[in-house]
Amino acid sequence: MSLDKLKIAFQYALPKHAVSRLVGKLAAAQAGALTTALIKLFIKQYKIDMSEALYEDPAHYKTFNEFFTRPLKPGIRPLATEADIIAHPVDGAISQLGDVVDGQIIQAKGHDYSLQTLLGGKEDDVAPFLGGKFATIYLAPKDYHRIHMPVDGVLRKMIYVPGDLFSVNPLTAQNVPNLFARNERVVAIFDTEIGPLAMVLVGATIVASIETVWAGTVTPPAGKDVFSWDYPVDGMNAIKLQKGEEMGRFKLGSTVILAWGANQADFLADQRPETVTRMGTPFATIGE
Repeated sequence: MSLDKLKIAFQYALPKHAVSRLVGKLAAAQAGALTTALIKLFIKQYKIDMSEALYEDPAHYKTFNEFFTRPLKPGIRPLATEADIIAHPVDGAISQLGDVVDGQIIQAKGHDYSLQTLLGGKEDDVAPFLGGKFATIYLAPKDYHRIHMPVDGVLRKMIYVPGDLFSVNPLTAQNVPNLFARNERVVAIFDTEIGPLAMVLVGATIVASIETVWAGTVTPPAGKDVFSWDYPVDGMNAIKLQKGEEMGRFKLGSTVILAWGANQADFLADQRPETVTRMGTPFATIGE
């Protein structure tokens, strides 16, 4: 058996939820010098550029989670403010992007999966995105792990979907069928100038937490049922987020998937699988 096959077999056998929650507790612990040593090791291992961080000194962070979700210095990620531009929501690398065809989107070569399943299973939720576009962006451990709005939006709905916690690195994406639609995830659906926009925050092995700015920690605890929350889109209680504004974060890395409807916006010509992304830079153009 090849090393890659062994890695995939290990993923299936690993008690992923138990390991992830244990790591989450360790990452939230204030362990003083031990925490600082772990952060320094992580910085060295993944070659993290701390000159971009608002607080460059590893000793500033009381927990590993504080370090992992570290804010950046103001202005370090200039925002594409043009009205006809959709911005990248995260630092990472494009895994796949393209058209939603017959309700399916591409996970990797030879692997498609259902957008309806990804969004929680309801036909009404997936209908606006059929025939539209999708993009999957992978966040590596070295990346900045806050998620930002690609356009102005008003939150309409949030959905929690329980599931596995497979790793979402490229090797797993190429070998585990329906990976993103089987992992635990949080779906946010916004009303925007390009119509409905879905942002899916996908959990993974040792992703200790998924948070949103309006609800705080959505998971853990993990559940066994799909839950959804509807939000008012008008009035004082509407949750309105501007382009470039933070909408959520991962405590340990994962994947973000975007989807929008047909004939609304097209990806820029230089955007393709393996393209490195930086939050705020141009991603797609809005149609007339």
